[in-house]
Amino acid sequence: MNKILFSAIALMFATTAMAQLPKIPAAYSNLGYDTNGRLYFENKGEKYFAEEFKNPLTIEQLLGKPEATENGVQMDFGTLKGTVTYGLIPYGKVPHPLPVYRKTVKIEDGKIELNIKEDFKYPYDFVDWKKNGYLNLGYRIADEQGMLLFDGIIALKGEGPFEVIPAIYEGPFVNMLTDNSAVIWCKTTHPVKAEIEINGKVYKDEHETTLHRWNIAGLTPNTKHNYKVKYGIQSQSYHLKTAPSKGSREAFVFGYASDSRHATGGGERKILGANAYIMKKMAALAHMKDVRFMQFTGDMINGYLSSKEQQRLEYSNWKKSIEPFWHYMPFYIGMGNHEALGLIFKDENGKQQAFIDAFPYETQSAEALFAEEFVNPENGPDSEDDNKYDPDPKNIDFPSYKENVFYYTYGNVAMIVLNSNYWYAPSIANQTASSGGLHGYLMDNQLQWLRETISKLERDKNIDHIFLTQHTPAFPNGGHSKDVMWYSGNNEKRPYIGGKPVDKGIIERRDEYLEILINQSKKVVGMLTGDEHNYNWLKLTADMPIYPENYPHKKLNVSRPIYQINNGAAGAPYYGQEVLPWSKHTQSFSVENALCLFYVEGKKITMKVFNPDTLNQIDEVELR
Repeated sequence: MNKILFSAIALMFATTAMAQLPKIPAAYSNLGYDTNGRLYFENKGEKYFAEEFKNPLTIEQLLGKPEATENGVQMDFGTLKGTVTYGLIPYGKVPHPLPVYRKTVKIEDGKIELNIKEDFKYPYDFVDWKKNGYLNLGYRIADEQGMLLFDGIIALKGEGPFEVIPAIYEGPFVNMLTDNSAVIWCKTTHPVKAEIEINGKVYKDEHETTLHRWNIAGLTPNTKHNYKVKYGIQSQSYHLKTAPSKGSREAFVFGYASDSRHATGGGERKILGANAYIMKKMAALAHMKDVRFMQFTGDMINGYLSSKEQQRLEYSNWKKSIEPFWHYMPFYIGMGNHEALGLIFKDENGKQQAFIDAFPYETQSAEALFAEEFVNPENGPDSEDDNKYDPDPKNIDFPSYKENVFYYTYGNVAMIVLNSNYWYAPSIANQTASSGGLHGYLMDNQLQWLRETISKLERDKNIDHIFLTQHTPAFPNGGHSKDVMWYSGNNEKRPYIGGKPVDKGIIERRDEYLEILINQSKKVVGMLTGDEHNYNWLKLTADMPIYPENYPHKKLNVSRPIYQINNGAAGAPYYGQEVLPWSKHTQSFSVENALCLFYVEGKKITMKVFNPDTLNQIDEVELR
């Protein structure tokens, strides 16, 4: 009797535990849970289990749990081995404050102890911390091999004994800038009620938090506005400049780049996930050229992880690389394939069998983390739910498009940001059993939203020029000819939903996309793309060959020319040029690091391209 009762109780608990497991979206196929609640992917009778990412690095760990001491501060990084280099940050003394590093210490048993009194006594107290009663210490962590892992900040109050106080470790950042509004946001190391003062108004947090976001309104167009962020006993002051009034057609410059995942060469070229060396130079050059906004579309980081928190760390490293300039001008960010965050299924030998976007989508997907880490407009489509392939219309089967598909305007220019790596399953190009989104594919609901958005902007009398940006080129030229919107000319490549292929192949979908840009718009100038780590441009005309031999499907009517401008040269390892059907139309191919600057003067647009490392001009093209 006791055995029967025990078995019944065990079964009840097992059933309850299984019921609490995340529901597998119906858009996937061949996924299940075993009796132990382990998620698996099944293919040809074999089950492959989702990997558990072991010992991920996290921001929480690298913030170091600082504890004040009589002479300074001690920090605990857990099991980490390596070194910490540190120095004072001169907030308020320079326009782009960065740490001035002075000393390096070895991490012993995961811990360090810093003697502030000794290390920054006269004449090394260039921030006047004794006079002010507080200081900000920037620190840089490297592992045992010397690879940089994280740039952090500690704030201390007093002259000894010290007290740890909140510091801003990300931001403040300016985003969603219009002619009369902006969003300013930042993250602090400890919860605090912060506030911002701008244009004679004060915006306050409602409660203590580490994420601070203020929606600023009532600003004057085309005007420099000073702002001050106050947090605890500290403050930081910067400024922004609002966009011109709608319809003014005042001249301005904007910038574009993509692909800055970490590279070879050591040092800041490889701060876990990001090429901070080139990105810092890119942002500095943009600021020097009075760029009003930067569009950066994809592959900021290495990514391709199954650990949400380590990917968050990589995003933080990327943001920190351009932070000193993001204080003043907005960076609008789009997704690329290296932003992939998912469930990775491997065999017993560690070989990957499937990689899909993680779920539950609202908290674990690549799209969810992206929305947590960046601030973009929320005017895009909802998701791919309720498309004609949706296998379960009553439930959520796809991730959100929130903040990864959107548009914005500045002056007489509109920028439409698309996601050609939505619901991305990196393994789907080679095996389709899991279902998932395809690299380079714009799915149905996104494409319909694009049609509607283009139509609206065509009717807007204040808009003269429309740019589209998606990470993947329509016409690859070097590095990605086997995928993006070409797949070596193989139109069979496409997403799978609920185990079934969608109707349109990748080349058909490319043409449907281009049909909207060319034949449903007179304002579209062209596409800004990346993915391929080089700079080049081409002008799509009716005489440019764009199909594989014996292509059987309907072909695009190129009734007017548009440009494809590829700039994936923001620091990722370079790709050389390949020979493709349209190679004779490809211009100015370069593997130099590049920043594209667009000089908009009413109806005229000129693009100038510069190397941010050497400052030489690479190219100049009159687009309109």
